[in-house]
Amino acid sequence: MGTDVSNIWSAIVDEARRECDREPELRMFLEQHIVRYPEFPPALAMLLSVKLGSKHFPPQVLQELFEGFYRQSPDAIEFAISDLVATQQRDPAAVNYFEIMLFLKGYQALQSYRLAHWLWKNGRHSLAYFLQNRISEIFAVDIHPAAVIGKGILLDHATGLVIGETAVVEDNVSLLHEVTLGGTGKESGDRHPKVKNSVMIGAGAKILGNIVIGEGAKVGAGSVVLDDVPAHYTVAGVPAHIVGRTESPAPALDMNQRLVFPDKKRG
Repeated sequence: MGTDVSNIWSAIVDEARRECDREPELRMFLEQHIVRYPEFPPALAMLLSVKLGSKHFPPQVLQELFEGFYRQSPDAIEFAISDLVATQQRDPAAVNYFEIMLFLKGYQALQSYRLAHWLWKNGRHSLAYFLQNRISEIFAVDIHPAAVIGKGILLDHATGLVIGETAVVEDNVSLLHEVTLGGTGKESGDRHPKVKNSVMIGAGAKILGNIVIGEGAKVGAGSVVLDDVPAHYTVAGVPAHIVGRTESPAPALDMNQRLVFPDKKRG
């Protein structure tokens, strides 16, 4: 593991130990999930396997899958840390790393999807679909395992999030709850949105079809986007239209959801 991973894990363990002193009722839970682990990967594997497991698919089997995934794909741990840091930096309600890891379902759903995506790429489609189904049931987040999602991602609240099969989400993107990256009907092939770096997509936005949301763009809450969005522009409305340039080159990092409309000319 890289130095950043080790440093972040040390911070998580320190946070958990301090919380054990503040909240004795949580001591056993925190010790079982964090404090007893010397490294991040097995702790994350155990947490997610317990979340997703059932009497029909024991957590022990899932834990072996997660641990094998992390051994064979060390980049997945770098991605998990990057997502953790992104959430802590962008979500004002997310103060401590250990709370993001243990309690924020958007983060947990995203890391679970990453295993499903790895299984899909390795031809294990049935198992990938099984995980997609469990993620949807447990977290109310439905991400097709073939979708491609980068690192530094914030899924804020995440409830109702839907990402289709041929969607691509690049790095450092922020998506709020009830966002859909979907198709427009029964067409097959490449039919879902391509979201470039540093885009912010507001709550309830529906982005439909094989369109491109340009780097650093912003999509207003509740918008329905059916056409490409140029880089560093803001769109809003039903259907969405351009309302101006973004105030920041990376709206996903600022998380400013205010829409700035150009001044109307006075007659």
